[in-house]
Amino acid sequence: MAQRIDVKDVSIFYGSFKAVEDVSMTIESRSVTAFIGPSGCGKSTFLRTLNRMHEVIPGGRVEGTIELNGRDLYANGTDPVAVRRTVGMVFQRPNPFPTMSIFDNVAAGLRLNGEKNSKRLSEAVEGSLRGANLWNEVKDRLDKPGAGLSGGQQQRLCIARAIAVEPQVLLMDEPCSALDPISTLAIEDLICQLKQDYTIVIVTHNMQQAARVSDRTGFFNLQATGKPGHLIEMDDTTKIFSNPREKATEDYISGRFG
Repeated sequence: MAQRIDVKDVSIFYGSFKAVEDVSMTIESRSVTAFIGPSGCGKSTFLRTLNRMHEVIPGGRVEGTIELNGRDLYANGTDPVAVRRTVGMVFQRPNPFPTMSIFDNVAAGLRLNGEKNSKRLSEAVEGSLRGANLWNEVKDRLDKPGAGLSGGQQQRLCIARAIAVEPQVLLMDEPCSALDPISTLAIEDLICQLKQDYTIVIVTHNMQQAARVSDRTGFFNLQATGKPGHLIEMDDTTKIFSNPREKATEDYISGRFG
């Protein structure tokens, strides 16, 4: 079941360096939220805090509160591995496990969680590949290496792998930046379908993509060189792109900077 995320007063550090400062927002259940902004303003860094991936970086730490349906993801005693199972992630470049078959790529997380029943594994793999709109293209070669697929197919395989463990949230960091326009369209169509079941958050440099797929958009920017990134504004996507409150947002969207 998709869940809502509430972020309050979050600042993010690399050692003593504050990369992102004082972010608060609500990410609604079963919606697509896009983060836009110039390079280096903290979009991807912030995204990684939503499933506790930031803390795997040496010196990485987070201050503030991030709640998933009221449950504090950073509370004492909260298992970060369990958080990452609930909040899945798809990265910028497709990263199927190169030595594994298509089937084993999708089943990997399930097996890691202790699933050994071959019938249940087969059903979950098929369901996940169907959910990623990939089943009809690969059903006759499930035993072939995942790395042998095209770039767009590999990215959909990674999405299938992410949804196989039944997360409630999907994070996508520039999921189309390495793909051609046709593959990008396929991923965008898939995002629009997946939001029926998942809460989706994407980082994108492609503002047309944000406008096409997202319900709400947050604009991140640096206040000044060497200063932390900030969330400048966040609103319904149609309003951000047609009538933003902040001049900096309008300047970025219209191409006057960034």
